[in-house]
Amino acid sequence: MNVITKTVQLPDGRTISIETGKVAKQADGAAVLRMGNTVLLATVCAAKEAVPGTDFMPLQVDYREQYSAAGRFPGGFTKREGKASDEEILVSRLVDRALRPLFPSDYHCEVYVQVMLLSADGVDQPDALAGFAASAAMACSDIPFDYTISEVRVARINGEYVINPTFQQMADADMDLMVGATKDNIMMVEGEMKEVQEKDLIDALKAAHAAIKPMCELQDELAKELGTDKKREYDDEINDEDLRQQIKDELYKPCYEINHKALPKQERNDAYDKVLADFLEKYDAAHTDLSEEDLEEKHAEATRYYADVMRDAMRRCILDEGLRMDGRGTTDIRPIWCEVSPLPMPHGSAIFQRGETMSLTTCTLGTKLDEKLVDGVLNRGYQRFLLHYNFPPFCTGEAKAQRGVGRREIGHGHLAWRALKGQIPEDFPYTVRLVSQVLESNGSSSMATTCAGTLALMDAGVPMKKPVAGIAMGLIHNPGEEGYAILSDILGDEDHLGDMDFKTTGTRDGLTATQMDIKCDGLPFEILEKALMQAKAGREHIMNEMMKTISEPRKELKPQVPRIVALTIPKEFIGAVIGPGGKIIQQMQEDTGATITIDEADGVGKVQVSAPNKDSIDAALAKIKAIVAVPEVGEVYDGTVKSIMPYGCFVEILPGKEGLLHISEIAWKRLETVEEAGIKEGDKIKVKLLEIDPKTGKYKLSHRVLIDKPEGYVERERRPRGERGDHRPRREGGNNGGERRPRRFEHHDNAEAPKDFSDKLDHSNDVD
Repeated sequence: MNVITKTVQLPDGRTISIETGKVAKQADGAAVLRMGNTVLLATVCAAKEAVPGTDFMPLQVDYREQYSAAGRFPGGFTKREGKASDEEILVSRLVDRALRPLFPSDYHCEVYVQVMLLSADGVDQPDALAGFAASAAMACSDIPFDYTISEVRVARINGEYVINPTFQQMADADMDLMVGATKDNIMMVEGEMKEVQEKDLIDALKAAHAAIKPMCELQDELAKELGTDKKREYDDEINDEDLRQQIKDELYKPCYEINHKALPKQERNDAYDKVLADFLEKYDAAHTDLSEEDLEEKHAEATRYYADVMRDAMRRCILDEGLRMDGRGTTDIRPIWCEVSPLPMPHGSAIFQRGETMSLTTCTLGTKLDEKLVDGVLNRGYQRFLLHYNFPPFCTGEAKAQRGVGRREIGHGHLAWRALKGQIPEDFPYTVRLVSQVLESNGSSSMATTCAGTLALMDAGVPMKKPVAGIAMGLIHNPGEEGYAILSDILGDEDHLGDMDFKTTGTRDGLTATQMDIKCDGLPFEILEKALMQAKAGREHIMNEMMKTISEPRKELKPQVPRIVALTIPKEFIGAVIGPGGKIIQQMQEDTGATITIDEADGVGKVQVSAPNKDSIDAALAKIKAIVAVPEVGEVYDGTVKSIMPYGCFVEILPGKEGLLHISEIAWKRLETVEEAGIKEGDKIKVKLLEIDPKTGKYKLSHRVLIDKPEGYVERERRPRGERGDHRPRREGGNNGGERRPRRFEHHDNAEAPKDFSDKLDHSNDVD
C-alpha cells in the first residue's frame, strides 16, 4: 500500500490534507480530503473509449452527503439517503462548472466524478472543499486534464476577507462567494452579497485566487510523485482536414453575412441551417462513390466543422466591426417590456420581457405553515422565501416532452433566489413563493426571472427593501490578440460561442448576487473590473425601465390574500394557548376558522393568526388575548359558572382563571343557598373583580355591585368574630364547653419558629 499524504495551509493557519493510496484503489483516481474533523472522499472513473458520435464532454459530477457523517438518521420511511437534494445538486454544479472547461476539447470519453461527505463536525463547511477534493482525484488519475483546479469560499467578515470560514463565522459575513480557479486563472464564481460595490467583489476574487494557487501546486506535486502527470492517450475524433478547410473556405462568408442581417433568433437559425444543408447536398452529389454509412460520418464531421466556422464568423464580426448577431452594439440592451397583474387570481404576478427572453412570474403569500422544511445533514431549519424556476421546452421552440426539474433549473432558480432574498423584510409575516415560468428564452432567463420576481413581489404588496435587477455579460477574446469585446445583455448564441457568461444582480446601491463561468484560458482582473462596471450601467438602465411599470410595492394586499396578524405573548402563556395535546389551539381554530401558529423565539411566544376575512381573525385574537390577559381589579367580566359550593360559586372570568363569587356578593338580599338565586353550573354571569389577594393571588368577585341597590337598603354591620350573640361560650377542651385555652408553642433549640398559616385558612364558610 503506497499511501501518500500532502498538506496545504490556509491564510489563517488551518491545514487541509490530501491522502491517496489507501481507499478506493480500483477507481482511476481517488483522494481523501480532511480539514479538522470534516472528511470527503472524491473518486473519478473514465471510460476507455468514447461513445461513437459523441461531440461533447460527457462529464457527470455528483456530490453526496451521508447522514452518518454527522451522526444522524435520514428522515422518511426507508431511513436511507434518497435522491440528491437541491443543496447537493448545487454543489455538484459548482464543481462541474470549474472542471468541465479544462478537459481537452477533443476528449469525449464518459467521466464520472463522485464526492462523498464521510465525516462532518459542524464547524467547517464541506461544500467549499468539494472542488479541491474532485480535482485532487483527477490529479491522481491518468485521465486527460489540462490543469488542476481548486475551489474555496471567500467571505468578508468585519471588513476582512476570510478563506473557508466556519459556519459560525458566516453569521457576520456581508459577502459569500464560491470561487474556482486554476493556478493562473479564475474559472467560476457564484455567491451572494449584501449590496457591496464592484471593487469589493474584485478584491474578494483576488483573495480567493491567492489561496487557491498553493492548492493547485500541491496537486501538481502529487501527480508527479504518482507518475500521473503523464496522461493516457486517446483518439476520440476522426478528422478530415480537407473537409474542414473546404467548409471554412466556402461557408465562412455566408455565415458572416447572416450576422450582418440582424435576424431574429429562429430566422437566424433557419438561415444557418440552410447554408449547411445546401453544402451537404452539393457534397453528396460530388461524392456518389461514398456509401450511405460513410456519408453519415462525413455529415457529422461537417456539422462539427461548421460550428467552428459559425463561431469564428460571429466573433470576428464583433471584434472587427463591433456588430452583434442581432445588430446591437456591445453595450446596447435589448428592448424591455413589463406588465404587472396580468393574471387575476395570483396574489402577485408580472411579465418581464427583454428581447426574445420572457418570464411570467407569480407570487404567492402563505402562512408559517407553508414554510419549507430544510433537513440536510448539516443544515436544518425553515425557509420562508422560496423561488422556483421552470424552463419548458417550448420556450426555445423545442418539440419534446417536459420531464422533472433538472439541475439547470435548480441552479438558475437558486441564483435568482439569492438575488432577491435579502430584500424581503425579516418582520414580514408571510411565507413568500415566487414561480418563474420562462415563456421565451434567448439568453439570460435567470436574470429575467430576477427582474420579473421583483415586479411580482411589488405587485403582491411585499414591502421589499429595494428593487433588484439583473443582467448577463459576455466576452469575446481570442488568444494572442490584444483586442476584446465585453457584451452587455448577451444572447443565447453569444453565451454558447463566447468566452464568458457573467451574471450580476443588484439594487441601485450595490450587488446582491453573481454567477460567472469563464471558458477561455486567461482573464485579467482589469477585464473583469471593466465588465462589472459595464454591467452596472446595464442594470441601471433595466431598473429604470422596470420602475416605469411599478415603482414601489402596492400599499394594500389583494382581496384574495389571506390576512395575517402577528403578536407576541409572554413565554409562560405558550402552554396555555396550545393546551394539553393542542386541545385549546385546535378548538380555537375550529371555532373561528382561522389558522393559528405559535413559536418560541427570543424569549417570547410569537403568534400568527391568518384567515380569509377580518371577522375570523378578530375572533381568534379575542380568544388568544383572553387566555394571556391578566385580570385587573375593577374590571367587569362575562364569566361562566364552573362549580357551586354551599358558600358561593366559582366563576371563570378568563380562560383558565377562576375566582370566588361569595354567596353574599350574589345579590343585595340575604341568600341561604346559591341555588336560591337561580344560578347553576354553565350559566353566564357578569362579575366585577373586587380584589386580588396579595398572598394567594385568589380573585374576589361580586355580582351585586353591578345591579341597582334596593331603595332603603342598609348594609348589615359585620359583627366582630368574638361576638356570638346568645351562643354559649365554648369551654376549654373543645366540645366540653367553656372558653378555649390558647394554644401554646413550646420553644426548643432545634425547633423552627411558628409560621403564619393565615393565608392557608379557608374562610369560605364565613358569613356576615
